[in-house]
Amino acid sequence: MAVTFKRVTTLVLAALILAVVVPAQSRINVAAAANLTGVAQELGSRFEAETKIHPVFSFGSTAQLTQQIENGAPFDLFLAADAEHVEQLDKKGLLVAGSRAAYAIGVLALWVPSAAMPVKSIEDLVSPKVRIISVAKPELAPYGAATIETLRSAGILDKVQSKIVYADNINMAKQYGSTGNADVVFTAYSLVLKENGNVIQVSEKLHKPITQALGIIAASPNKADAGKFSDFVLHGGGRAALKGFGYLSATQ
Repeated sequence: MAVTFKRVTTLVLAALILAVVVPAQSRINVAAAANLTGVAQELGSRFEAETKIHPVFSFGSTAQLTQQIENGAPFDLFLAADAEHVEQLDKKGLLVAGSRAAYAIGVLALWVPSAAMPVKSIEDLVSPKVRIISVAKPELAPYGAATIETLRSAGILDKVQSKIVYADNINMAKQYGSTGNADVVFTAYSLVLKENGNVIQVSEKLHKPITQALGIIAASPNKADAGKFSDFVLHGGGRAALKGFGYLSATQ
């Protein structure tokens, strides 16, 4: 018993010493627009492998995340789906001065989950066979705003307006298609480029560029680590990860 007790005591002391010597892993909280849901895991794993800093993502529509930041949500970094909301936060002094930057150009896509649905172009949405079109709320999500602009530019918005169902963000819009509750979905190309069915990239000529920007939160207690993640996305391995999910460079 004495030997066992001594051994246990030694192991406990060793564990306590190890806990003192090895610091807890650093982490940052990242507010991320819903279109980044697909690429976030790769961004996070690459960044953590390089820096030992663990990014925790919270996804939502850009407008909703902006409101949360304005209300003091404990985020360290904001990756938005547009530039306007980040600029809004910057003007209010809620971002670290000089941290605002464009990190990607998003690509809008029309996803047709079922191969049996005869949709090969945006104009085909007027077909009576298309009953429900899933779109993110344009007042909340930049990809939703780009969708409405696209339908208007294509001259079919009035013809398909009654078919549109709105979701709070583009990830939820995609879910409507995944569950069979929508025949077609307008969402980020990054979310559907690996999905079955027909994926149609929407021409940028039909809507304004979806310039996505980021910024470090001024109230963050982890500004240095957030700055490392920002640099990773803007100049490091994050660029390759974004490109692999269909994003275009914001510096082209």
